[in-house]
Amino acid sequence: MNYPALAERTAVVTGAASGIGAATARLLAAHGARVALLARRTDRLDGLAAELAAAGGQALAVTADITDPASVDAAAKAVHEAYGQVDLVVNNAGVMLPNPLADGRIDEWTRMIDTNLTGALRVIRAFTPDLTAAAADGRTADLVNVSSIASHVLFPDYAVYGATKAAVTQLSAALRTELGPRDVRVSNIEPGLTDTELGGHIDNPVLREQLGGMFSAIPALTSEDIADVISYTVSRPRHVNLRQSIILPTRQA
Repeated sequence: MNYPALAERTAVVTGAASGIGAATARLLAAHGARVALLARRTDRLDGLAAELAAAGGQALAVTADITDPASVDAAAKAVHEAYGQVDLVVNNAGVMLPNPLADGRIDEWTRMIDTNLTGALRVIRAFTPDLTAAAADGRTADLVNVSSIASHVLFPDYAVYGATKAAVTQLSAALRTELGPRDVRVSNIEPGLTDTELGGHIDNPVLREQLGGMFSAIPALTSEDIADVISYTVSRPRHVNLRQSIILPTRQA
């Protein structure tokens, strides 16, 4: 689809080194948005920024670790110095590390909570003043949080991951009560089975094989499918907030 409303917007996309983040950055840039690419993998970011520039887009690679408050603050400073005020934030960075709760993997729990929830909050804290200022100036302002179908559909051994995503979904709803009256839209996106690198971090061979079986049985969504939904969401008229979108492969119940 064509999204002319995205032209000249200034966006921040986290988790931009791959998957949904990279696909979203490509689509936003293709429609005229200036895009700040935030992620930990500098080489991936530099490559994507060069790709977008070669295609005629505007992109800024900013190496950032959202689990580190100082890193997020430094990233926000770099974005402001290069692009000024931001009016679109896509909070996409996340990790999925399933294991039975009885395994007591505190390392995984901490990483998921600090990335999926606290990391998202750090990004929100860094850029909410931009969004409220842009809205006060009469411009469209969007905060998009990428959650998961796991926020309300139960999957055995994914308890902590699901809990972090349920928190993101609840956070989005609560923020809507704070930011909506200030004309900042808050949208929550919940993808189902999507072909990204997310499953590549699973160290449990049984769960890794189980996920592979799902991909064999169900034609999965692509990162581009989710990027298209995000771009559609943020290109609506300023007074229209698509507050919650659940996107599933047709064959996923």
